[in-house]
Amino acid sequence: MISLKDRVALITGAGGGLGRSHALYLAGLGAKIVVNDPGGGVAGSGGNRAPADETVALVRQAGGEAVADYSGVETMEGASRMTAAALEAFGRLDIVVNNAGILRDASFKKQTDDDWRRVLDVHLTGSRNVVKAAWDHLCGRKYGRIVMTSSASGLYGNFGQTNYGAAKLGAIGFLNSLKEEGERYGIKVNAVAPMARSRMTESILPAELLGKLDPRFVSPVVAYLASEDCAVNGQCWAVGGGYVARVAIVEAKGLRLPADESFDAETVAANLETITDLGKARPLANLMDASAKILR
Repeated sequence: MISLKDRVALITGAGGGLGRSHALYLAGLGAKIVVNDPGGGVAGSGGNRAPADETVALVRQAGGEAVADYSGVETMEGASRMTAAALEAFGRLDIVVNNAGILRDASFKKQTDDDWRRVLDVHLTGSRNVVKAAWDHLCGRKYGRIVMTSSASGLYGNFGQTNYGAAKLGAIGFLNSLKEEGERYGIKVNAVAPMARSRMTESILPAELLGKLDPRFVSPVVAYLASEDCAVNGQCWAVGGGYVARVAIVEAKGLRLPADESFDAETVAANLETITDLGKARPLANLMDASAKILR
């Protein structure tokens, strides 16, 4: 059985929605939880300690252990306070679940600089900050599990979400390199791209669909990726409503064209079907794998 007994998990944005669901599920498997949430609105404004406190109370009512942290992920100071809270309360940190997020949806034409910056600050830079604050501790213990949160908006695109999409695909780029650095220290880095009912999806998805997308159908996947039993590293999984599937960036088999003066735009256009055919596409492990494919 999957067990997180005696493990300590820091979960950002755990005051409600997916984050609260993750906190309750991981606690149910034995993890001690640092519930982080500044309690701001969907757009990132304001602050309220009640959401984090409520999650802590729910964990404790179920027989688990939890403490609250109200820091924002946008700064290293805030991220460092979260790690310090874990060490002060429980003496260790094993798991980081980057779940915090905001929305500033607008068509690109109407998007402001602040809309762009705030979303990237929370989703991308914020995730980096939290991992950075915990990294030395995890490396020193030679063990860690990091779960990033991506989105179909980043993987595939969605109107009005160029900021959100860029941040969420950026999380995959961050993961792809971090997995290489963490492996030597026993740290595994994976991601989920969840589809679930939350404050952030209530204004986007129809009510009929939201009713089928309970956050509790995402949390078991997060728990597996956060466990010692996790057998994968550097992967992203689409999750929602009971559906789970690996998502990968793949490269077509491609075409070897002569690297001489005959290599021109007309040659590219004439071979477009072969160049874009994904029939024999495969994922590549890292930059070296991608480079080797070209050089071969």
